[in-house]
Amino acid sequence: MSRISSETQTTLIEVASEMADAARSAILPFFRNPELMADNKEEGGFDPVTEADRAAEEAMRRVLERRRPEDGIFGEEMGKQDGTSGLTWVIDPIDGTRGFLSGTPTWGVLIALSDENGPVMGIIDQPYIQERFFGGFNQAWVDGPHGRHSLKVRGPRPLGESILFTTFPEVGTQDERRAFHHLGGRTQLVRYGMDCYAYALLAAGQIDLVVEAGLKAYDIQGPQAVVEAAGGIVTDWHGGPAHNGGRVIAAASEAHHAEAMRLLEEGLANI
Repeated sequence: MSRISSETQTTLIEVASEMADAARSAILPFFRNPELMADNKEEGGFDPVTEADRAAEEAMRRVLERRRPEDGIFGEEMGKQDGTSGLTWVIDPIDGTRGFLSGTPTWGVLIALSDENGPVMGIIDQPYIQERFFGGFNQAWVDGPHGRHSLKVRGPRPLGESILFTTFPEVGTQDERRAFHHLGGRTQLVRYGMDCYAYALLAAGQIDLVVEAGLKAYDIQGPQAVVEAAGGIVTDWHGGPAHNGGRVIAAASEAHHAEAMRLLEEGLANI
């Protein structure tokens, strides 16, 4: 991050905010619209994509074409576009399309700016309730119905008093699911179905852990930047880099992170 000047950082934050605004405008006409249809991208399963997903990514790419044509882009719906700056925008126009189709306000627009080492800035934006979570360049804040205020994870507490989130009860493979439940059985509360909003809650100090598997880079890079800027930890299940996806732990403290890794590895070893 040190190679990005403060002036450029300000511009990048402005561009990310403009992208999130553009995505909001593109998406909201489709939300809770009874005429919305979804295509399925997964043979033998259900991985939906809607006109709203495509419209939002197109809107964000138009902003980048105008403001940052030198940067690369990696979007869920429209793939990769190389750049020359060494920076890449990693975007998921609607993370949680299943929730979007169901009418729940827990989906979000994910935007990350990454270099070769991973995300340096990220946004989780929830258009319907108008909450925007930002992390990067020594800033972490949420702007929403209560105004703007800083983000900070809530820090250490016993695992038995902690709240754990994941998106699907299945988590990932059958083995990963069993390992997750080995961890979950030692927490106070396990909740499901929040998609990217779970990471926003972690950054806001509401919960302690998010554990997932089978993620893509565009699923995690925006949330990773927000959580880390708020003081949290994001790695894979073995403590390695998480920005390329796969198995992910996001934790509010080093103690939570270490205990989650230990129990997940124990759960996998016992299978």
